Amino acid sequence: MIGTVYKSTGSWYTVKTDDGVFYDCRIKGKFRLKGIKSTNPIAVGDRVSFDLEKSGDETNATITEIKDRKNYIVRKSVNLSKQTHIIAANLDQVFLMITLNNPQTFTSFIDRFLVTAEAYGIPAVLLFNKIDSYDEDELLDVKYLAALYRSIGYTCVGISAKTGKNVDKVKEMMTGKISMFSGHSGVGKSTLVNTIDKELNIKTKEISEQHMQGQHTTTFAEMYDLDFGAQIIDTPGIRGFGIVDMGKEEIGDYFPEFFALKSECKFNNCLHIDEPKCAVKDALENDEVAWSRYKSYVQMITGEEENYRQDIYGDKK
Repeated sequence: MIGTVYKSTGSWYTVKTDDGVFYDCRIKGKFRLKGIKSTNPIAVGDRVSFDLEKSGDETNATITEIKDRKNYIVRKSVNLSKQTHIIAANLDQVFLMITLNNPQTFTSFIDRFLVTAEAYGIPAVLLFNKIDSYDEDELLDVKYLAALYRSIGYTCVGISAKTGKNVDKVKEMMTGKISMFSGHSGVGKSTLVNTIDKELNIKTKEISEQHMQGQHTTTFAEMYDLDFGAQIIDTPGIRGFGIVDMGKEEIGDYFPEFFALKSECKFNNCLHIDEPKCAVKDALENDEVAWSRYKSYVQMITGEEENYRQDIYGDKK
């Protein structure tokens, strides 16, 4: 039998078949996935094969195979620093919810998220939430940021999960797709999900600052079917998207505007830091590349990505 993993608890997996029947499955032995040092071999969103065995009155289900993934997204494992935890697989898109304040989402966090999405081949959409609560100056900040990311090629939507403004646009983008929502604790993720589908009522806990720093044990994602033909993977708090197993020389390739200029650099292995005749630095000086994006890139290259909450809005010095 074949189905999709809807929930994982580490030892049990809830799998839904294509005809809508749910089975609780275990795995037999160990799955070794090429090239992935992961704490969890099977993730929500995985397509799997499983066998049913009758044992008296009980039916036991055992996963026997993981189908090839079109993509997956990871974070650093909480307990094992050299390993990763696969958050979800086979995503059609990820939505990052952004707020200017309460809490503030810094551009460096947005850029880390986008680099991760690019690296794993997952289209990303930026949702600027709480636009009903901003004053005139704050709305200008939102427009500036949205224009910046749109110019790179990302879809940006200003929404209010509270009032429902532009939620219909989000639903339209979600229809027929598997989506994941992410963002800092307090950005309104659970409010938006419950506005999108009132029957769902996901009880998303507000994640403490301590949890954001990865102090707690691993929690698990879960997939839900929505009433308008969409699916959502709800993820508990994700410690900042780690630049996992990414060489310095490839990080720039996940900044689309840098990648577009790469061929114009004098050196084909240019890191856009100290090298002469660098097209990215020239574009930076000519205000053709955003300084906030370049600062985020330098943080990642120099290994200072743990400080991704620094305020670099519009800071050009």
